[in-house]
Amino acid sequence: MASAPAAPAEAPAEPDHNLAAQKAKLAVIDMDVETGFLNAEQREVVNLLIKASDLLDEVYLRQRYAENPQIRRAISVNRRADRDLLLEMFDRNFGPWDTLAELNPFWGSTPMPEGAGFYPADMTREELQAYIAAHPDQKDELLSPYTVVKREGDKLVAVPYSVEYRQWLEPAAKLLEQAAARTSNPSLKTFLSLRAKAFLDDDYFESELAWMDLKDTPIEIAIGPYEVYTDRLMGAKTAFESFVTLKDPEESAALAKYKNYLKDMEANLPIEDQYKNFQRGFASPIAVAEQVHGGGDNVPGVQTIAFNLPNDERVREAKGAKKVILSNVLGAKFERILKPMGALVLKPDQAGLVAKKYMQYETLFHELSHSLGPGTITVNGEKTTVDKMLKEEGSALEEAKADVAGVWNILLMMDKGEIPASEKPQLFATYFTGIFRAVRFGAVEAHGKGAALQYAYLRDHGAFTYDPATKRYVVDDAKMEAGVRSLLHDILMLQAKGDYEGTKAFMAKWAKLDPQAEAAIESMGSIPVDIKPVYPDSV
Repeated sequence: MASAPAAPAEAPAEPDHNLAAQKAKLAVIDMDVETGFLNAEQREVVNLLIKASDLLDEVYLRQRYAENPQIRRAISVNRRADRDLLLEMFDRNFGPWDTLAELNPFWGSTPMPEGAGFYPADMTREELQAYIAAHPDQKDELLSPYTVVKREGDKLVAVPYSVEYRQWLEPAAKLLEQAAARTSNPSLKTFLSLRAKAFLDDDYFESELAWMDLKDTPIEIAIGPYEVYTDRLMGAKTAFESFVTLKDPEESAALAKYKNYLKDMEANLPIEDQYKNFQRGFASPIAVAEQVHGGGDNVPGVQTIAFNLPNDERVREAKGAKKVILSNVLGAKFERILKPMGALVLKPDQAGLVAKKYMQYETLFHELSHSLGPGTITVNGEKTTVDKMLKEEGSALEEAKADVAGVWNILLMMDKGEIPASEKPQLFATYFTGIFRAVRFGAVEAHGKGAALQYAYLRDHGAFTYDPATKRYVVDDAKMEAGVRSLLHDILMLQAKGDYEGTKAFMAKWAKLDPQAEAAIESMGSIPVDIKPVYPDSV
């Protein structure tokens, strides 16, 4: 890990670097999911998927920490419960830890590389870019989302995931094949068969298309290499993860109507029409589900309350993307974290407006908004993507975009009469308090960095004021709406132009907190930073 910023505002000033103190920052919650409606076949399929998910834990540990010998030793000798907590402490970035020794002496003093386990530990961004410039024929393989970069003398080589992680991916593929053979649902059978094949040949396109077509089954499974947050060197390498969930058909149907407005949402973006993206598919199924197990990147660090996948722009242009809200995770975070935070952030008359309903709306529209705006773009006459152009800066900017566009699109639904316009105060109170929930995730984490950006930008635009007497904030609804529009415009234009240097400057200017925000965060010591869900080993 690179040295922390000189004055990180995203965490309290004197963190406790010990297991008991860090564990106290997590609300441990047993996730008792209702599975009585599953038949014997479905139950067996779910249990096979749980076993496959556990294998991805081992893959992710190597992706995140492969080059650190002390951590490799910790992986091999620690009891799993202790290992997970130790690694979780580090991943959550609760304090300005420059080296693992500050976290736990057992790990030694090796700094964590920005490239995690995807690149040689001593590799810099400049070195990799210079090598690619000198060897353009290797660019695609070195920056592939499905390879690990290694040195062979003076040469760099790209090792496919299927080779590097064969020890775990081969048995995981066999479990997916067994699940495919057991299920009688045609769409689930097709997806699991194709995903098993992809684990062995690194070609995920067909299985991503098949995942979009899952239907007529309560089993909603996302399993594979998806997000690039772990790669802070280039923002290119995907980490393996798994979400084993059970779909709630009634809740899913209640929210499904909003996907019909995706084209209207795109048209309503506050940028010129030439930068809008009407080429993406707008199918975008929505699922509300309860998570029954997780694997890989889904286990440590910030607990996901929803996801919008796949990330492959080719799939998005063909079919759109699927939004899955994890209702049991979201509900636990609201009750244990967001709701009590309102009283510490807002004046009493606004604190009472923080509502679970709007946490769920914001989550849904955040995910819908990932499917909006620039994706495939043209820069200097060359067709490329926003992700490739913005590199390691792209994730935090995209998370900020989804947050702000989510609010903007809820306002659009209010204009259309789908959501009561009289509830704008609840929307803004919940959104603003949610910024503080996210910034506590830390300076490195994409959502936390994106939230800090929103705080500073919106404060500069008068969206809220601070009352030093009560040490609470007051949201100005009209200025908040105007600030959201302005911020969304600025973010979308950086993406539309693929402006890497502009994005770096934008983040450097805004992605930081002031003393008032630091004090507000410090007052939240009794509120968990996040939850640590405990899922069953089988259903």
